[in-house]
Amino acid sequence: MSGASGKTGWRVVEQALKRGRSVRAIVRPASVLPAALAQAEQEGRLEVRRLELDSAEALLHALQGCAALVIATGARPSINLAAPLQVDAWGVQVQVQACRSLGLKRVVLVSSLCAGRWLHPLNLFGLILVWKRVGERCLERSGLDWTVIRPGGLSEDDSRSTKEGVLVTDADQQQNNSIPRRLVAQMCLDALEQPQACGRILEITSSPAQPKQPLGQWLDQNA
Repeated sequence: MSGASGKTGWRVVEQALKRGRSVRAIVRPASVLPAALAQAEQEGRLEVRRLELDSAEALLHALQGCAALVIATGARPSINLAAPLQVDAWGVQVQVQACRSLGLKRVVLVSSLCAGRWLHPLNLFGLILVWKRVGERCLERSGLDWTVIRPGGLSEDDSRSTKEGVLVTDADQQQNNSIPRRLVAQMCLDALEQPQACGRILEITSSPAQPKQPLGQWLDQNA
């Protein structure tokens, strides 16, 4: 799990541990782990590797022996307008290359609704949606077993995750609406467990009016 200290990433790790998975969390050297992950590391339930993604050797070592990778290393809003290029394009490319070198086949990438669209307000932050699409395309062309998850606006309200159903569509079908990060984490793990999710871009938002449906059922109905 890369980007494991981020607001979506740590929720993926937490959910994966609850599902009984062995997890290796990849974080930057200066990152502070959320309390739940710090406790899991202290108790020996979570392995943590600290590295910069531009260190190819360290990344290869961190991914050695892994069966799958969830990438949640999106750039955060800042005055550094080059960050989306560095993180969402180059950073994804480096991770994809490492997976190919190691024969690590299964990769899930957390991207964003509207990835690839030029005329969008979010692009005021370093053309972030453009660079996210570059990262997606790198993964799509990699020959790996990939899934791209495109969530809508990300909510910190985890209580929504028990009250709302997820609207899942294929690429470029949704433009707005939000989803709690907790549900994004669950969808990432559900996608890992569904072979029919390979080679798919899945756009996800949620609402109380949306019926709850297992991802596997949606994939069977939309093969």
